[in-house]
Amino acid sequence: MTATLDILEDISNGDGPDAALLALGYAGWGPGQLESELQANGWLTCDATHDLVFNEGDGDKWGAALASLGISPSFLSASGGTA
Repeated sequence: MTATLDILEDISNGDGPDAALLALGYAGWGPGQLESELQANGWLTCDATHDLVFNEGDGDKWGAALASLGISPSFLSASGGTA
């Protein structure tokens, strides 16, 4: 992961990694906000395997990430609790 032009230049010159994913955008959190959200189970996280990142279609990544955790999307709820 990078935010520099060096890797883009390497890729354009054929010297970059074998696989690459270019994503543009911005997400920002205040100090400690992301850590707090993770601690409160506000995020599901999984390993970013090569297959998940590079071999799944964009529309299939979410379902594949859930499947890697053994979770069916039908088990998810829009509301949370503290059981």
